[in-house]
Amino acid sequence: MKKRNAMICLIAVLAVIIFMGYTAFLGLGSDQSGSFYDINLGLDLRGGVSITYQAVGEETPSDQDMEDTRNKLQKRVEGKSTEAQVYREGSDRITIDIPGATDANAILQELGKPGSLIFCTDASDVQGTKVMDGNQVKSAQGGSRQNTAGQVEYLVQLTLTPEGQKAFSEATAELASENKPIYIIYDGKVISAPAVKDHITGEVCSIDGMESLEAAEDLASTIRIGALPVELKELRSNVVGAKLGEEAVQTSLLAGAIGLAIVFLFMIIMYRIPGFAASIALVLYTGTIVVLLSAFRQEITLTLPGIAGIILGIGMAVDANVIIFARIREEIGKGRAVATAIDAGFSKALSAIIDGNVTTLIAAAVLYILGSGTVKGFAQTLALGIVLSMITALFITKTLLKVFYALGIQDEKFYGKTTNIKVINFLGKKNICFCLSAVIILVGLGTMIYHSMNGDAFAYSQDFKGGTSTSVTFNEAYDASRLEKEVNPVIAEVIGSNDIQASPVQNSNEVIFKTPELTLEQRTNLYNTLTEKFGVDQKLITNENISATVSNEMKSSAIKAVVIATIFMLLYIWFRFKDIRFASSSVIALLHDVCVVLACYAVFRWSVGNTFIACMLTIVGYSINATIVIFDRIRENLKTMGKKDSLLDVVNLSVSQTLSRSINTSLTTLVMIIVLFILGVTSIREFALPLMVGIVTGTYSSVCLASAFWYVLTTKFEKKSKK
Repeated sequence: MKKRNAMICLIAVLAVIIFMGYTAFLGLGSDQSGSFYDINLGLDLRGGVSITYQAVGEETPSDQDMEDTRNKLQKRVEGKSTEAQVYREGSDRITIDIPGATDANAILQELGKPGSLIFCTDASDVQGTKVMDGNQVKSAQGGSRQNTAGQVEYLVQLTLTPEGQKAFSEATAELASENKPIYIIYDGKVISAPAVKDHITGEVCSIDGMESLEAAEDLASTIRIGALPVELKELRSNVVGAKLGEEAVQTSLLAGAIGLAIVFLFMIIMYRIPGFAASIALVLYTGTIVVLLSAFRQEITLTLPGIAGIILGIGMAVDANVIIFARIREEIGKGRAVATAIDAGFSKALSAIIDGNVTTLIAAAVLYILGSGTVKGFAQTLALGIVLSMITALFITKTLLKVFYALGIQDEKFYGKTTNIKVINFLGKKNICFCLSAVIILVGLGTMIYHSMNGDAFAYSQDFKGGTSTSVTFNEAYDASRLEKEVNPVIAEVIGSNDIQASPVQNSNEVIFKTPELTLEQRTNLYNTLTEKFGVDQKLITNENISATVSNEMKSSAIKAVVIATIFMLLYIWFRFKDIRFASSSVIALLHDVCVVLACYAVFRWSVGNTFIACMLTIVGYSINATIVIFDRIRENLKTMGKKDSLLDVVNLSVSQTLSRSINTSLTTLVMIIVLFILGVTSIREFALPLMVGIVTGTYSSVCLASAFWYVLTTKFEKKSKK
């Protein structure tokens, strides 16, 4: 690259960074489009609309009907936000919390009247010609098939209940003879009018002639969630403030800025010019991620789990740079010129970077497709961060290094070099590491069994167990910050738990407190304490028991998504490394990390709440990436080292060669989370602590266990083969 072209490239990169930075912090136009303030934040960070429905009718609906209704409402509001929460309140109420929204009436209009999907023979006389409603449809699935002419046609397949079969049989007997349509009406609007070609008497029928697979799936989705088992009416609707408050948002931003500054300083000290180039690329990464979150605000709602995905993305971006720089140093140490070493470093690091990022992307894709709620939100931000981190590391950092070299910074002292690597006998300590990990996991398992005999294996929060929602009207308005400092500690002392979610209602003095389920004695003490400490009128305090916001469906979908993601990651590693032992070892190390963190949750009674799933998913993504880097080096050394070198030598050398990368990447990611832990409010600290343990555990397992697992599997397999 010529000096003139290098200068143009540098100016162009800096111009893009300045533009992205300006957009991220100040935004474009009066609405601050593209800035952090234009990102769709969740209930925990910004607040939103809370709507409570009550079942209509003299009789109390069954528990099953209420749960089915809650599940269908959850599906319906996910179109508005993946982070929306739907939970039961008392025996006949359901509350929907939708983050980022400010107009309760608009939300009510968008949700439509619950239970309004019907099938009719005449669209102009809806109730008079009603055949059945959505409750007579067991399931609806969009799909495709090949017709007799060999062409693909798209359709929706319906499975009817016995009542639906009878109703459809009676209606279609007449309609089929005249080829008349049957109208599917949702919220008073015709969404489909398929012609009846045959007399339908069976359990299964189909709607064909759809223009695309997407249209078929959309119609199927509307039919599935259109009708509710219970008729509901709006009881109340409020615009509620953020659970964590403005202070939490500001401290999170401050923590991120301080953390990044420390990372920049660390990278420059450790890697000199390459570290400086990486810091510039990370500035671009940070600005771009904010702009993209703003651009996709309709699809992505940012909550604490989403922040975990971004932190992991930053860790992956740093990791890619560290892998590259270590390679460049090694190439310079072998006697190569700096310019050649830069190209060779990027080339040799490419496979490890791609494999590590692709495995994590596979996990993100499966979590997004199969997950729900916070799992889906986590997957979105994680995938966005990973793709962007790869681009900045492989293209921006490389371009900047070539620019600096062309501008005259060519002495190898500015890039560093690695000549002799001290080989540590990691495998010699493998039995000690195996025993240490086994003891930790067994202690955790024993603690779980002990606590499960006396209650719950883990300290489940209200997100998992449900609790009590207490509405309190104070004599003055309290924002989230004052509630965190002045009111929450008082409530915590009365109920004996810090698991408190406080949401101030906009334009009023009312605050909604969600706590673990309170006994009658606790409720009485709480009422008296609020009266004594804050002068609250007890007549203005109401409460109801509420169900868990993390539903059984959400938990099962998260578990299923993690299992399937792990299987796909195993298959990918097997395919890339051509050895099932690499894949098996990486999954064993991954399971080890999950078990250790679970042990910490059990032993230290950390609260298992809404962020628990995101914490565990972050640990899975981080651990698998670190392991792949080491396995990539083992694979490379197996090809280049001579036959005189034993398998033990290969493994010890490979782990030693990647040790600086493992430590440095962990340190840079830990810095971000430690600063977040120090500056954050209580909820953020509870979220950051397990992440710190997970990162340390993931690094330990990658360095001390993963390669040892592979070595044991390989040597045992070879011995059996020789026999």
